[in-house]
Amino acid sequence: MRRLRDGSSGAHASRIGGVSADPFEAARPRIRGLAYRMLGTFSEADDVAQEAWLRWQAAGGSHIHHPEAWLVTVATRICLDRLRSAPRTRETYPGPWLPEPIVADPGPEDAAELADSLTLGFLVLLDQLAPVERAVFVLADVFDVPFAEIAATVGRSEATCRQIASRARRRLRPGKAPDRPGAPERELLDGLLLAVASGDVTGVISRLAPDVVCLTDGGPNRRAARRPVVGAHRVARLLINLAARYSGQLGIQPATVGGETGVVITLNDEIDQVMAIEVSDKTISTIHFQRNPEKLTSFGHPVVLE
Repeated sequence: MRRLRDGSSGAHASRIGGVSADPFEAARPRIRGLAYRMLGTFSEADDVAQEAWLRWQAAGGSHIHHPEAWLVTVATRICLDRLRSAPRTRETYPGPWLPEPIVADPGPEDAAELADSLTLGFLVLLDQLAPVERAVFVLADVFDVPFAEIAATVGRSEATCRQIASRARRRLRPGKAPDRPGAPERELLDGLLLAVASGDVTGVISRLAPDVVCLTDGGPNRRAARRPVVGAHRVARLLINLAARYSGQLGIQPATVGGETGVVITLNDEIDQVMAIEVSDKTISTIHFQRNPEKLTSFGHPVVLE
């Protein structure tokens, strides 16, 4: 599996001698990173970047004194427009909605490569914020945009934006940072998969938190649990039954999925889904399955984000 990375490396392609040859291209990784965090898929992030480029061209970008700030403001407003129409789309979405994950080969350097704000678990929490809350938090805490600029972007006072960011911060980061992928998490997941494959119910349950939650995003065209599956016994039965149904047809490849310990699962040698876990107190507290083909498009393509 080819390594997929986030980062600002793509921005350097448009720089000559440290000076940007094209202000929009220099800002593109930041625009995509902002839009991905706000909207959750790479296709929408690219759509936002394209729309921002069109507005840049229409405005005569060469005359704008602070191109990156202007473009970030425009991209944020485009994202807000999309988010405000999203509830109608989400109401008809079949089952849990999960973001499109960044998938990479596992390795000891992963924690340094993937920013906390790009982890799958964090993006799921971010998706629970209202549109303006999400915009304010991402701009303030991820991109360090001054509150005066944020206020002008979202149409709220600077004091209100500070309050919004503070409330969002308490919701999203209430305690210690989540465990990063590492050997203990990988061993826990490997043990779970082995127990699932052998039908060992006790072995599966022993690795799950009593209130573990399993979320599966199958989109409109893939079979998936349409509601969250909660509780160690229910999740264990689900995993073992699925493994038995596809016995001999599944392949497992270790991966870091959205910053979490996970695997890529193939069905008859074709990528079928990705699985990721969150760990708390040495047991698995959350399991994410992404099966929607529209959110598995990044395999084999470099992911360039800030």
